[in-house]
Amino acid sequence: MSEITKAVIPVAGLGTRFLPATKATPKEMLPVVDKPAIQYVVEEAVSVGMRDILMVTGRNKRALEDHFDRNCELELALEKKGDTERLAAVHASTELADIHYTRQRDPRGLGHAVLCAAPHVGDEPFAVLLGDDLIDPRDPLLAQMQQVRRRHGGSVVALMAVDPARSHLYGCAAVQREHGGDIVRVTDLVEKPAPGTAPSDLAVIGRYILDPAVFPVLRRTPPGRGGEIQLTDAIRTLALQGHPVHGVVFSGRRYDTGDRADYLRAVVRIAADRDDLGPGFVEWLHGFLAGDRAALTA
Repeated sequence: MSEITKAVIPVAGLGTRFLPATKATPKEMLPVVDKPAIQYVVEEAVSVGMRDILMVTGRNKRALEDHFDRNCELELALEKKGDTERLAAVHASTELADIHYTRQRDPRGLGHAVLCAAPHVGDEPFAVLLGDDLIDPRDPLLAQMQQVRRRHGGSVVALMAVDPARSHLYGCAAVQREHGGDIVRVTDLVEKPAPGTAPSDLAVIGRYILDPAVFPVLRRTPPGRGGEIQLTDAIRTLALQGHPVHGVVFSGRRYDTGDRADYLRAVVRIAADRDDLGPGFVEWLHGFLAGDRAALTA
């Protein structure tokens, strides 16, 4: 089974839930402590050997390209100041991976965005990482998904148990627990099922490893939920045709930066876990929650 070296990151969304902040700034560039959300996603891909990365962009996404490019004036200014720590941080984002860009000209859904990657991916298996989902590096989800692909072939999706009252917000999977543990066989998928109709409480979250067989299926997939070409519908077709589709049921730390409240929780959780920020920040939080004015102004 060939190793997966290519990752596709769709970043063409408008970020309307974060307006007006995203009027001129891509939502993927919103900072999570001191790095934009998109950098966490790229670092996750690189951590498992996926250094060939294609971002599927849209209009007003130039800041993404600028972030992963050189900024010679900034680097020179930091070098003159002797600020080696910040200079290293700036270099890190430019040296992470070989990053390529293609534009999704029309907003026709996630499935269409993935289809835009076909010329770059070619006839190879590849990963898809959604920029709204941050996976804690202490919970190596992508590495586990790669292992499942090596063992069973086909495609692999990440699943997470959700409150049935929220299942209509996700693509939900019907599964067979034939492999034991947290590995399941996916037999059907429903994109954003009507309340009370989900096939299970297992929802697809933003990590996929896909066989290139998905591309011809996407080309034939008609618009579905929301009038868009849904990746979930194409993977469902593969599963119903007997193509192996497995799921990894994830119970680790996931941060959803696509929702305002969850974005704030992500910032707090990640800051609290940092060695350089955590101790003082957590102490401040305790004072804030306790209404301790002295602690808040210290």
